[in-house]
Amino acid sequence: MAIIQFPQNFKWGSATAAYQIEGAAEVDGRGPSIWDTFSKTPGKIRNGDNGDVACDSYHRYKEDVALIKELGCDVYRFSVSWPRIFPNGTGEVNKKGLDYYHRLVDELIKNDIEPMCTLYHWDLPQALQDKGGWENRETIQAFADYAELMFKEFDGKITKWITINEPWCASFLSNYFGLHAPGNQDLQLAVTISHHLL
Repeated sequence: MAIIQFPQNFKWGSATAAYQIEGAAEVDGRGPSIWDTFSKTPGKIRNGDNGDVACDSYHRYKEDVALIKELGCDVYRFSVSWPRIFPNGTGEVNKKGLDYYHRLVDELIKNDIEPMCTLYHWDLPQALQDKGGWENRETIQAFADYAELMFKEFDGKITKWITINEPWCASFLSNYFGLHAPGNQDLQLAVTISHHLL
């Protein structure tokens, strides 16, 4: 039987998504996302569950980082809640939202855990969805502005970035099969959104 050995420089990590763990849906200026809307639409989510509280990582991030360290992880991949940074998708920056991510990243670094950040893990600000979402090309510019802000804000702290988590899910599961937010069922819409995401 062959013995499999990982390279000395192999990094072990864990990963989460903002909507799935943060909670604090209406705390410190966060705006609603398409998942807030979708999860509260009758019949869309089993038991009507939602991310209003979730794991409450927004308030318990230090405990979460301690657990990640206890697991022996070298890297933590988390996502940023776009509507926590830009409650309206664009325009005024929510400083309290940025401060939360600074606290999280600083806690990771303090514990020798490398932060890896995903900018979009499916929680589009509802304000942008109300203007057509990813079908509207203006959302591409809004995303670019959001990304630029994050890159500048965390320069020197975060060196590994992921732009969009699983574009197929954000396009087809969300806009053709209707299984994810915003729950559309339109093939052409899904194809157009795929193009815009890429």
